[in-house]
Amino acid sequence: MRRAGGRALRVRQLSSGRPSAALCRLRCQEHDHVTRPFLQVPRILAFDMTATTSTTLALFAVAILVSLCCTTTDANDKVNFREKEKQVLDQILGPGRYDARIRPSGVNGTDGAAIVMVNIFVRSISKIDDVTMVSGKGEDNSNPTVVNVNIFLRSISKIDDYKMEYSVQLTFREQWTDERLKYNDFGGKLKYLTLTDASRVWMPDLFFSNEKEGHFHNIIMPNVYIRIFPYGSVLYSIRISLTLSCPMNLKLYPLDRQVCSLKMASYGWTTDDLVFLWKDGDPVQVVKNLHLPRFTLEKFLTDYCNSKTNTGEYSCLKVDLMFKREFSYYLIQIYIPCCMLVIVSWVSFWLDQGAVPARVSLGVTTLLTMATQTSGINASLPPVSYTKAIDVWTGVCLTFVFGALLEFALVNYASRSDMHRENMKKQRRQQYESEHALEPLVRHPGDPMAIEKLRPCEIHVPPQRDNCCRSWLSKFPTRSKRIDVISRITFPLVFAMFNLVYWSTYLFRDEGEET
Repeated sequence: MRRAGGRALRVRQLSSGRPSAALCRLRCQEHDHVTRPFLQVPRILAFDMTATTSTTLALFAVAILVSLCCTTTDANDKVNFREKEKQVLDQILGPGRYDARIRPSGVNGTDGAAIVMVNIFVRSISKIDDVTMVSGKGEDNSNPTVVNVNIFLRSISKIDDYKMEYSVQLTFREQWTDERLKYNDFGGKLKYLTLTDASRVWMPDLFFSNEKEGHFHNIIMPNVYIRIFPYGSVLYSIRISLTLSCPMNLKLYPLDRQVCSLKMASYGWTTDDLVFLWKDGDPVQVVKNLHLPRFTLEKFLTDYCNSKTNTGEYSCLKVDLMFKREFSYYLIQIYIPCCMLVIVSWVSFWLDQGAVPARVSLGVTTLLTMATQTSGINASLPPVSYTKAIDVWTGVCLTFVFGALLEFALVNYASRSDMHRENMKKQRRQQYESEHALEPLVRHPGDPMAIEKLRPCEIHVPPQRDNCCRSWLSKFPTRSKRIDVISRITFPLVFAMFNLVYWSTYLFRDEGEET
């Protein structure tokens, strides 16, 4: 009875206020000692019938209170991993612990150069592979730090022939290992830590050497993040837009292929400290639905472009994008209209030689139109010192149109010459008739001159060979008409031969000559 009263007193004391955490831990530790009497209540009631009802209720209350305390303690024991992330970040990036000015050491703590491995992914999100450890080749067998770079080329907006540049939008990713950033992942609970401030960690000083201008994207938030993995790997990702220079050879324009490069190099770290490498396997990936207005991406090649200056050798990577110009646009906009203008200029060959206003108007109109077409084509191209394929085409077409106009001038001159010749013949005929009109019609006997005039005159003419062309041209009595007839055949035939030579030269050519 005294023990029961003591327990009831302890229950009243606990019920008077909220139990403390220490008391709950004490109850949990004494859980077995407290619940054992409760489990033995039937035995106590059987042998001690004098126990009061208050004692039984006290035992029930103690059991319930102990269970609540243990449940609260278990909830407090759950780890807040967001708080752990903060503690890890403070631990590895805290003041005096990490210096972003110092590059990470080589693999296994060596002092080898940092190696950057590059992978370019075009128009699709690429998978971030595990860090590849690449061994150095120095005499001291020092292994460099490995940095994987991944470029996700989102789009190519334009390729400007006049400025010789092209614009791209890409997501640039770098991944390297910094052993100073290793931390405990709590049994795989922390996959990585995320930062948004790139100045907190060391980063390779990579830049685009053929960049003209560029900008970051800050809508809705700055498109940049940094992930730090438990084994010390750092992943840096940012979305940028660039306008890059692309020197072009326009000798075969518009039947050409252009190679535009994307070059990435180290600005301050030499190859003794930082080396960029292409990723093994598939460093460049291209999406199937990449669409360009007037070009087609045929293929791409990866290469190295290390540069040596008076300050040292710097690592450089480049990817060459080979674009083939779509010819259908130029066929419809340039070649077919030029052919039509040339053919229209031939219409003057079929007009009457006396229709001077019509033939002059037709020739001048086609010539001015062809000149305007040529000027419009050259306005969209840079002034270069060599002759382009389109220059050959427009020049020959302009020559044919100008030749048709000159042909009419020749026809007009021949027509006037024919008219002058006819007038001279007519005058001679009239003069001859006037001179012999008063001669006597009867011969006087004994006139020796009359006898001489009666002698027969024999003319020996060699037989002429039959010539189809001459016989065909003889159907046209005037020279002006003959010039028109010859032009009707000569101009189309020569233009057809020019097309044969032109297209066979520029279409069936070796690929090596284009580049």
